[in-house]
Amino acid sequence: MTHPATIEVLRAGALTTVQDLGRPGWAHLGVPRSGALDPGALRLANRLVGNPEHAAGLEITLTGCTVRLTRAATVAVTGAEVPVQAGARPGDTGRPLTVPAGTVLRIGPARRGVRSWLAVAGGIDVSPVLGSRATDTLSGLGPPRLRDGDLLPLGDPVGTPAPVDLTVCPTPPEELHLTLGPGPREDWFTPTAFDRLFGSAYTISPVSNRVGARLAGAALPRAVAGELPSEGIVLGAVQVPADGQPLIFLADHPTTGGYPVIGVVTDVTPLAQARPGTTVRFHGPQR
Repeated sequence: MTHPATIEVLRAGALTTVQDLGRPGWAHLGVPRSGALDPGALRLANRLVGNPEHAAGLEITLTGCTVRLTRAATVAVTGAEVPVQAGARPGDTGRPLTVPAGTVLRIGPARRGVRSWLAVAGGIDVSPVLGSRATDTLSGLGPPRLRDGDLLPLGDPVGTPAPVDLTVCPTPPEELHLTLGPGPREDWFTPTAFDRLFGSAYTISPVSNRVGARLAGAALPRAVAGELPSEGIVLGAVQVPADGQPLIFLADHPTTGGYPVIGVVTDVTPLAQARPGTTVRFHGPQR
């Protein structure tokens, strides 16, 4: 009897989830997109092992993880700067690596950045939900976060690994400069709020996660008091709770919210690798 090919999770680490490119098109039913926080990094990992770009892989947060492959496979790790060990062989981020069945693959703690993406030829073949295999940490859709001892099925390889020796994963900057477009509730804030938002530095809070990046810095005063009925929220929306500290919504954001949105970040990808304490500055769109 032939046993299905799997990945056995030996050490799940702080937070490792199955991610693909998400489930767009369901926001009207209250379902956010989810998916990899850095879609480009997952696409790269998939190309390196010969997968379609939308194939599911593992998103590994900060502390690394260890898995065992039950079949020979090509693997690739992209994203944060991490040590990679395949059995006794050292590996590199951004490089395809072919390993035999039974290999223990160790992805160590991030030296720089926060998140890594592991692709395996054939992809992670868990059952899709609404067209995606992504874990949504807010709603609970998709497979649960990985635990030690989990077994994940692998799909059949459909392509050949990329003919490259190494690709370069960019080093996360110490200071992020984010472009902020107008939000639907700009009129709820005073001129002082915009002076502070664009004129001062914020830092990433330790309580940030896949739902949102919480910032610490100058509080943004409101011009309008009271409560706001819940309204739609999009990726990159900068919501300002009652304490005046901005919150940038990421892939697992809710689809509605009751705090005013002062603006929308046009590209949240750099936040995927922003560690707590990273400086964030906002600027308006180029005109």
